[in-house]
Amino acid sequence: MNAAWLALGTFAAFALAYRFYAKFLAERVFALRDDEPVPAREFEDGIDFVPTRKSVLWGHHFTSIAGAAPIVGPAIAVIWGWLPALVWVAVGTVFMGAVHDFSSLVISLRHRGRSIGEVAGSVIGPRSRTLFLIIISILIWIVLAVFAFIIGTLFASNPGAIFPIWVQIIVAMGLGWLVYRRRVSLFAPSLVGYVVLLGAIFYGNAFALAMPWLGEISVGTWVWVLLIYSFVASVLPVWLLLQPRDYLNAHQLITGLGLLSLGLVVLQPTIQAPAINTAPPGAPPMIPFLFITIACGAISGFHGLVASGTTSKQVGCMTDARPIGYGGMLGEGALGMLAVLAATAGFASTAEWHGHYASWGAANGLAAKLDAFVSGGATFVASLGIPHATAKTLIAVMVIAFAATSLDTGARIQRLIIAELADGYGVPALTNRFAAGALGIAAALLLAVTQAGGKGGLILWPLFGTTNQLVAGVTLLIVSVWLRQNGRPYVYTLVPMIFVGIATVFSMLGEVRGYFGAFSEQWLLAVLGTVILALDLWVIGEGVRLLFRDRAARPAAAA
Repeated sequence: MNAAWLALGTFAAFALAYRFYAKFLAERVFALRDDEPVPAREFEDGIDFVPTRKSVLWGHHFTSIAGAAPIVGPAIAVIWGWLPALVWVAVGTVFMGAVHDFSSLVISLRHRGRSIGEVAGSVIGPRSRTLFLIIISILIWIVLAVFAFIIGTLFASNPGAIFPIWVQIIVAMGLGWLVYRRRVSLFAPSLVGYVVLLGAIFYGNAFALAMPWLGEISVGTWVWVLLIYSFVASVLPVWLLLQPRDYLNAHQLITGLGLLSLGLVVLQPTIQAPAINTAPPGAPPMIPFLFITIACGAISGFHGLVASGTTSKQVGCMTDARPIGYGGMLGEGALGMLAVLAATAGFASTAEWHGHYASWGAANGLAAKLDAFVSGGATFVASLGIPHATAKTLIAVMVIAFAATSLDTGARIQRLIIAELADGYGVPALTNRFAAGALGIAAALLLAVTQAGGKGGLILWPLFGTTNQLVAGVTLLIVSVWLRQNGRPYVYTLVPMIFVGIATVFSMLGEVRGYFGAFSEQWLLAVLGTVILALDLWVIGEGVRLLFRDRAARPAAAA
């Protein structure tokens, strides 16, 4: 099977979905209007609430949601074959993931820019608010610890990526200062910054050779550096680092995706994996675990946290929610699709693919998943005449940039969640952004250092996929209840909610049962998994009860 034709077909499906389905949702389901007030203008504070132009905010949102997960998930899910992985990415993105992201952004915009956990309190009840915020906090806790380890691992294995990533931070702060403080037009400095970043990528390997000590920094040390940096990023005004960095990242990442796509067209590689691999050794059953393994590339609860945690506080016009929310997820779906193709068509032969995916254990390691994408993607890019070493650095920088923006945004979201919980329970000290940010990062750092090399977060990583999808299901349930309360059509969010909810609950039950089977070694996973599942079912129960009772029994929630 020619991978280029599969890519073109998927891109065409995404374009049609945005043109017709996203427009239908915006106009007929959510009734968006240009003149509708938005939180960024009502509560502008120069820190979190900052009205932002659509192109810049799209860059922030896209790069924040497109972390390492849409790469590592597809890179392992292809063990069941390329066909189910690609179909789930395409169908899941159009009818579930993009709907989830778009709707969570809209509902936050209509609830004063509050997080989806806070919105749960208004729509379902105060108890659901607390329970859901706890689940969300656990998810972000895991994300911070693991993403810091992922970036540290990539820095250690690809020293050429260190220089361009840190140059990007300096350039971004300069861009933010010029645009927001000196009122310079965005176009010229962003173009210059983009050229500087491209130059830094091509100079990255030379810089690493000139500074050999960079390659000697341990992963554990990088975890400390990255989490401390994340604290700083989480408390700075959003316009100074987060916005301009993600805007520049969007240019860089779109360039990377464009080169990958162009390389596919030029190389015309043949997929070396089977269409369906029925019984890979050691792998769990494809149904329902395919829908958990590929989370961020199809539908992800983390996206709703970004949409309602940071993005909704920056939307300058209500109708911008369509390109940012729905369109941003289509960008991530494209990344997930390219990850599937890189992990199936980036190998020289079928035998080489089967060697890499010989068993679940062989393919399931973090290093194996990242290497499958970086190596396969570099093969595509190198077909354009770019040296293979430079192509590999380019792809590694792209992966690190995705993960780093998610790390920054995750730290900010955790800070806001801690402040929301503190405000609800009368702990004013933790409503301060510095105190809340420090607590969130300290908890992630404590988790990371519980194992040597900063890999403590990997202890809980097996819970990420199911917890992430549980959050997505509850988010869709909250939106469905709100739509019903306001007399709007809710089947378009309810059907994805039912699908994701059923698949995820059965997956979590299976995982928890396995953890209890090896309780002496996996007691923490067993206990925490049980707690998360119980909290989730509690929130779902309250939401479903409210959804199906007589609409007249409860007045419409105040927007």
